[in-house]
Amino acid sequence: MTSVNINRATAASMDPRAVQATSIQVPDSSQPEREPAALHITASSSNPKMFTLPWEDPLATWPQELLANLPRGISRHVVRFVHVGDDVYAMKEITQRVAEREYELLRKLQKLELPTVNPIAVVTGRHTRDGQPLEAMLVTQHLKFSLPYRALFARNLRPDTAERLIDALAVLLVRLHLGGFYWGDVSLSNVLFLRDADAFSAFLVDAETGDLHASLTDGQREYDIDLARTNIIGELMDLHSGNLLSGDVDEVDVGNRLVDRYHSLWSALTDVDSFDPDEMWKIERRVNKLNDLGFDVDELEMKTEEDGNRVLVRPRVVDAGYASRKLLRLTGLDVQENQARRLLNDLDAYRASTWRQGEDLEIVATDWMREVFEPTVRMIPSEYRSQIEPAQFFHEVLTHRWRLAEKAGHDVPMAEAVQSYIKESLPEYRLDSEDMKTINEEADSGVVDDEMHWKQRGDGGRGEAVGSDEGRSDPVNPVFGGGLTPGSLEAAADQDDQDAAVWASS
Repeated sequence: MTSVNINRATAASMDPRAVQATSIQVPDSSQPEREPAALHITASSSNPKMFTLPWEDPLATWPQELLANLPRGISRHVVRFVHVGDDVYAMKEITQRVAEREYELLRKLQKLELPTVNPIAVVTGRHTRDGQPLEAMLVTQHLKFSLPYRALFARNLRPDTAERLIDALAVLLVRLHLGGFYWGDVSLSNVLFLRDADAFSAFLVDAETGDLHASLTDGQREYDIDLARTNIIGELMDLHSGNLLSGDVDEVDVGNRLVDRYHSLWSALTDVDSFDPDEMWKIERRVNKLNDLGFDVDELEMKTEEDGNRVLVRPRVVDAGYASRKLLRLTGLDVQENQARRLLNDLDAYRASTWRQGEDLEIVATDWMREVFEPTVRMIPSEYRSQIEPAQFFHEVLTHRWRLAEKAGHDVPMAEAVQSYIKESLPEYRLDSEDMKTINEEADSGVVDDEMHWKQRGDGGRGEAVGSDEGRSDPVNPVFGGGLTPGSLEAAADQDDQDAAVWASS
């Protein structure tokens, strides 16, 4: 049974937001691909510039003036960042079936409000000017301020960066699993990272091997976790060999950290608590613990045991973004969770320092935005405004100001702290041209149908690619566990059925 058939069979029990997320209907894998005779674009964007792009040319040969010079992650496919009007889109050349399937999955995950890149379009029916077929194109929106993991390690980062990335990946994996998404190829390479105060937030960027269900079995979850550990250890070893990873980092320990963090967070979100009838105050403690982890409890399931002596409590619907939603309601700022916590703490400090504890928080928040936040972020130099989020800038200025005050022994004015931070710390955000070149060359190193293959034909980049993926399975990387297909999902599910003692169905 194919993954698509599994989706249709379980559609009745899935979240209705995901069922009707897209008009794309991917055919069963046993059916032949239907190649459109002419260019066909299915888009969730109304950007008219989409229709002016050179779809008749291989992506590797698109003119330089269209391209955005941003760091790319490692991929088996040709990937480029392209200016489309005022937007920047990520373009990925892949087969039609894979492009349509990934677009469909990303649309569903977006409807479920899970952290993924935003799917813009799937483009099929591409042909060169002389009629030769070209691969389809998946178009997603560039996640502003995000970086692939190798670009992060190209900068001067704290020694615990690897652990902070792993913690972010664990949160992402838990959220996806709670939403019923089986990934099938968890790795740092398939994730984009955003700075989130002193931590990171992770976003799914590659859903080729995934599938969406009403819920996952323990076997499917454990398959993802074990694969993630193997891939991450390999990726960190690769960083180590390139002198990008501190010698103090133990790659195996970091891989094990992901497993431990995942299980700890999954337990906190899903375990059933047992209380005596006179211990109901513990319910509030459980909810507060989940809020501290950044999750909001929409609903609790409570029932008593048959003898009536114990009360069982379990969160039924848990969502992330507790602090960020509160800040959005108060100020209109849409930021990451840890950034939101820091901004809310500063808002509380402002409220206390102005003796306004008795006023409505919404009114105080408006004044804080006008008097504190906005004047600070307006001081970001223009050349850095595409490098750092305003909320991250504000957080780092607050941290820098505290250090200055501790050193001076007295409070430091905000404007002085901003100028000091810009001079001493902000330059660390800049990626120089050599770093960018190295990162993108490494990103292209695993691509099969790259620009050189087109140029070697001597046809100006308009013929059929040498070494195309057509009729050949994806290469398998023995270190990173590449070459996985959506069929991995059925393998994990079958294992659950065959050995219930090991893989207990959730």
